[in-house]
Amino acid sequence: MTHVPGAIRAPLLAVLLACAAPAALMAATPADTLVIADAIDDIVSIDPAEAFEFSGVDLNNNLYDTLVELDPASPGELVPGLAESWSVDDDGVTYRFKMKSGVTFSSGNAVTAEIAAQSLRRVVKLNKTPAFILTQFGFTTENVDQMITWDGDTVILKTDKPYAPTFVYNCLTAGVANIVDVPTVMANEVNGDMGNEWLKSNSAGTGAYVLRSFKPNEGYILEARADHWRGEAKIKNVFMQHIPEGAAQRLLLEKGDIDIAREMTPTDIAGIEGNADLRVQGDVGGQIYYLAMNQKKAELSNPKVLEAMRWAVDYAGMTETILKGQWVVHQAFLPRGFLGALEETPYSLNLDKAKAALAESGVTLPLEVGLTVRNNQERMDIAQSIQNTFGQIGINVTLDVGDGATVLGKYRARQHDMTLQTWGPDYPDPHTNASTFAMNPNNTDEAKATGFLAWRTAWEPGPLQTMTEAAVTERDAEKRRAMYEEIQRTHRDNSAFVLMFQQARQDAMRANVQNFYAGGATDSAAYWTVTK
Repeated sequence: MTHVPGAIRAPLLAVLLACAAPAALMAATPADTLVIADAIDDIVSIDPAEAFEFSGVDLNNNLYDTLVELDPASPGELVPGLAESWSVDDDGVTYRFKMKSGVTFSSGNAVTAEIAAQSLRRVVKLNKTPAFILTQFGFTTENVDQMITWDGDTVILKTDKPYAPTFVYNCLTAGVANIVDVPTVMANEVNGDMGNEWLKSNSAGTGAYVLRSFKPNEGYILEARADHWRGEAKIKNVFMQHIPEGAAQRLLLEKGDIDIAREMTPTDIAGIEGNADLRVQGDVGGQIYYLAMNQKKAELSNPKVLEAMRWAVDYAGMTETILKGQWVVHQAFLPRGFLGALEETPYSLNLDKAKAALAESGVTLPLEVGLTVRNNQERMDIAQSIQNTFGQIGINVTLDVGDGATVLGKYRARQHDMTLQTWGPDYPDPHTNASTFAMNPNNTDEAKATGFLAWRTAWEPGPLQTMTEAAVTERDAEKRRAMYEEIQRTHRDNSAFVLMFQQARQDAMRANVQNFYAGGATDSAAYWTVTK
């Protein structure tokens, strides 16, 4: 295995492997090295077939490639990856991906259609957490060898029924669809694990970088590959260190010991304003904040009560104060950056409209309602703002506070009145959120369909269910976009949910750092594009 070049090997490895304090970092980062501070203790595995946490997906986005890629500079835009072209047959279920020629894995093995097909099969056979992104197309351990095949330089996928081609392509950009060097991985198989344990500390991809060292909860080192098919990475080495504290990141950034800080708080961000050596880059993330009203409580199933609530949230006030820089006003279930996402925000704090809607509702005021909320400062701040403004229109809110597990348990058991929650997409296609917010195939308690947020709040989507089922099979991409726009508008104005905010990101960095892409709502950072 090639090692990190001698000029930087000693300080980087000493810090990473000897667990030195952050202050031990070099005073200025080398020109060919990108040093990042982030919280990466969410990583469970870096095997692409298992990785399903933000930090692991970020890492793998730089070690591996997929058949179809998302352009980091243009969120949502599909571009060729390891496949130079793709198509679907007239039967609507047979997809063909023609592989690029001349691409190799970091081992030197050639990338072939056979290995790519075997890599996708491996995901289904291992059946780890993110495997559902592929198995939702009808792939099973029993049939995958017949459903995912190859012919010469072409990978062939057969789905169980016709879907929107963009649905299939978008899912194939997800981290779980990263193509791994199966011969190398299988050479490291232990007890039938298909190389899973080995891939938790090694890489076997075609990406712009190769993993040189990884220690959970501490950091990792990446080294750029020569002659990468995209073009060589601009920065030769990437050093990630786990530093979750925003104040510590700020100090290191100001001293020049790190290039990018990814976990600084709004207070820390405000503290570096005016520093010409630093800059802050904004982006959006995939998380959505929302209120969900349990339709088993009669008053909360009244459309006019729900309308009143939409006019009684201080959206702008919260994003300008307690949520500044962390969240932006967003009133649809698809995050910005997804096909069909809406950016219109028709609701604002208007107590007169809220009172008028309540008057039309016919409910007896004051209306007493509980709000289940996690005992987290940000969520408590939001809940208290809602409690205040709702109180001004005649809805008395009692906060039902608990830890995350307790609050989520009540929500999944349909035991809440209202609840304050967030939701993030599982894969970069609109169906991921549309299916959870706008589908509820069986509303009975016995169904226990907790994967559907509509079920959790006992809401029956009616026509939206049929509209969502149609959208995931629509083969024309522009028609599909329009369908999701209509679904979201109907959902926004008529559902048991009040959509409020989308996550915002603020990455602080040295002024000379350019072309860092955080991935928008798909949360997949690109290091190979960065220059210093």
